[in-house]
Amino acid sequence: MTDIIKLLPDSVANQIAAGEVIQRPASVVKELTENAVDADATEISVVIRDAGRTLVQVIDNGTGMSETDARLAFERHATSKISTADDLFTIITKGFRGEALASIAAVSMTELRTRREEDEAGTLVEINNSRVTRQEPCSCAAGSVFSVRSLFYNVPARRKFLKSDTTEFRHIITEFQRVALAHPLIRFNLTHNNQEIYRLPSGNHRQRIVGLFGKHYNQNLVTVETSTTIVSVSGFAGKPENARRSAGEQFFFVNNRFIRHPYLHRAVMEAYQGLLPPDTVPAYFIYMTADPASIDVNIHPTKTEIKFEDERSVWQIMLASVREALGRFNVVPSLDFGPEGAVDIPVITGNTPPPMPPRIDVDHTFNPFDGTEYNRPETKWKWDAEHNPPRDWESLFTITARSSEQGSATQAGGAKGDGQPQDETGSGMQAHGDSSATSQRRFFQVKNRYIMCPVISGIMMIDQRRAHERVLYERYLASLGDGPRPAQVSLFPVETELNPGEMAVLDEIADQLRMLGFGIKKGKGNNVTITGHPADTRNANPLTMLETIISEYRHTLGDPSIGARERVALSMARASAIQYGTPLTHTEMEELFDMLFACSMPNYSPTGKTVMNIITLEELDRRFT
Repeated sequence: MTDIIKLLPDSVANQIAAGEVIQRPASVVKELTENAVDADATEISVVIRDAGRTLVQVIDNGTGMSETDARLAFERHATSKISTADDLFTIITKGFRGEALASIAAVSMTELRTRREEDEAGTLVEINNSRVTRQEPCSCAAGSVFSVRSLFYNVPARRKFLKSDTTEFRHIITEFQRVALAHPLIRFNLTHNNQEIYRLPSGNHRQRIVGLFGKHYNQNLVTVETSTTIVSVSGFAGKPENARRSAGEQFFFVNNRFIRHPYLHRAVMEAYQGLLPPDTVPAYFIYMTADPASIDVNIHPTKTEIKFEDERSVWQIMLASVREALGRFNVVPSLDFGPEGAVDIPVITGNTPPPMPPRIDVDHTFNPFDGTEYNRPETKWKWDAEHNPPRDWESLFTITARSSEQGSATQAGGAKGDGQPQDETGSGMQAHGDSSATSQRRFFQVKNRYIMCPVISGIMMIDQRRAHERVLYERYLASLGDGPRPAQVSLFPVETELNPGEMAVLDEIADQLRMLGFGIKKGKGNNVTITGHPADTRNANPLTMLETIISEYRHTLGDPSIGARERVALSMARASAIQYGTPLTHTEMEELFDMLFACSMPNYSPTGKTVMNIITLEELDRRFT
């Protein structure tokens, strides 16, 4: 029997590695810009053509490479960052695996021009499909110029799975923002199809955030600053009133490396508990500095996930840091605080002795029925009058009269058996209904959140926002195929400036928004004028609606099961649906009830959440047994 195991050729192995490292043009931008940062560049320019399909070019003024290094850099696992396995635990640079350039060269036509400051001539290296086609001296500036052309030209299956140019360019902007936020001292430029998207000068973190996301962020950030022996936390957290409905500007950095960390994200959300509107996420830009030996960055091919040695302590520090920053903001509006007087946050470790329990003094001889003055029935009215006096005799008369009227109405309703339900303010239930006897269906609103309606089998409970989302989703989805919907022209058009990421989303969905009734005109740069909005929307602020639609659309991009039309309809429905806490009249509840059961899937919202529930008579009976 012949042997069946064999070694793969280097070109095939590199393409397999490219499947992990190079997923789309944005991955090329990430790897090349991080290499430029590691080369101590002070200015980095990124040039994109056709969303990276045709060209991705990264130009830096870093240290450059020699002729030998320029050739070896494209070999797999060739790196200048580590030499032994122990070096993995002292990494402070970006790229260290030595797979990026080899993977890029395996799926594209790659050209490198590089020169060191002390060299008279530079080096030109051309590689196609992992094969060196040319290497010769050239004339170039000090630094490196990487040009990646025709990405995935030799892997048609991978190229076929690339999205539209708008979508791919949006991913490029995301990767560019992550690198630029981590290094505010470096000047960054981004150009797409000969149009300048970003020109970011050197500055501090706040200036870099404003340069990337817009001037309005300057007033919406709270300074976070905490220093401990385990990790130092700095950066900014967004004000609660500016939180958005979906994830967008949430960034964690550890030693100037962008990371994703759901565990720490929960710590930030815990700090905002009780401050955020429902279903919203705040913006934050958190920079952490930790000992490289206490973290492991070698757990993911794209190096966006890391592991802390003591994650629980870091979680506690993150929670306390953000909560302290929000507390200082609530006390005084100024944001310019120094670290003086900061609270020292203790961290409990395995060697920390347990704290002493607090001592509580209890009077075991106390008897509430010993006949003291405030417990005697004959003197209790004196106690109440002294501690809870009525405001005046008119209010006392009003309260007494109201109590008598409610008691009489309750007795009359019990006698007739068909009276209107009373206002149960203690439970938050409000009754809405017509006084005429012809009204057959009764609707009640609980906490301005749920609609309750008696049915044959029991009581039906409907989530009013999810029900409205389902109704609007199917309406907008049908409108995208039937023709334009009526629009409400604004008497005073609203102007706004979007950041490039939001502008890329708007370019992608502009045609669908016009079909739904939005009037949008593009101005100079990233300026947008909203001239109209859908006529049947309850939201009176078209700017807020547009921002919510863009945010919701970006939030659904990671779900491959949702098409472009469905994403637009879903974003529009979530932006236009009635909010929790909105009181509804009986007519509005009845209309929403009828529209919901006219939908094709009334039981679930567009995101798959339950819309209605029925409490059966059997369950009600069991509660009274």
